Amino acid sequence: MSAVAAMRLPEQIDLSGFISLLQRLQVPHRVAEEAGEQVLWVPGEQLAQQVRELYERYPQGDAEVQMVPVSAAEDAAPGFIQQLKNSRMTSAVLLLTFLAAAITLLGDNLVAVSWLSFVDYRVQGDYIYFSYLRDTLASGQWWRLLTPMLIHFGILHLAMNTLWFWELGRRIEARQGAFMLLGLALLFSLAANFAQYLHAGPSLFGGLSGVLYGLLGHCWIFQRLAPTHAYRLPPGVLVMMLAWLLICMTGIFELLQFGAIANAAHVGGLLAGCLTGLLGGTLARRQRT
Repeated sequence: MSAVAAMRLPEQIDLSGFISLLQRLQVPHRVAEEAGEQVLWVPGEQLAQQVRELYERYPQGDAEVQMVPVSAAEDAAPGFIQQLKNSRMTSAVLLLTFLAAAITLLGDNLVAVSWLSFVDYRVQGDYIYFSYLRDTLASGQWWRLLTPMLIHFGILHLAMNTLWFWELGRRIEARQGAFMLLGLALLFSLAANFAQYLHAGPSLFGGLSGVLYGLLGHCWIFQRLAPTHAYRLPPGVLVMMLAWLLICMTGIFELLQFGAIANAAHVGGLLAGCLTGLLGGTLARRQRT
């Protein structure tokens, strides 16, 4: 099991009391000095989270409080149910996505899809007639600015997007909290949807992919500015995702009649994610100095 930097603190902070507490609790750890900081290393991210919570409560190592010992055995990979409990917001977004997929029959039920699309439309024969955004908003249908993220067209579209949201969403929820993940997902959805509408005009599009590129950009830039284990993506993931974006932008899938790709939504989400990663990473970096 790889070591995780549970905390990075200025070297002038006295950690002796807290280190003594960890020793009494038999928590495996080591402290190292790196670039003017004290870095507390523990085996595994789950144990690291427990240590952070412990430090928030007892930074001086208060010994008069009854504590439950924390052992490395607790850092064993949690089961699926425990992962759901640990990532409640990620799970909630995915649950809504699956419900929307069931109601819309993966995009085949155009009447149900019209409830969630960016602009309203009506189907007449073999044609779809779209409203304009100003008319949709004038009628009070503001939810449409966000709900296209819940629409998916086909099982492969749904499977790929939900798997990546599970991977990236849990990282952000663990590092920055459930409400931050929700706020970022809604922001990226808004940015992606507007970008696609401005690029293509009234049309039918949907999916979590714009949000996913936002989450990817957020983790990427945040990690470069304020390195954290949670945002350290497996080697090649960033390159693969960006390469896929460029391939989609060539129009090859439309040429092969595999369906239209909402490339503007991907770019809009990615740019918004890079911006939030820049802001969040800068703030996190300043807090460490």
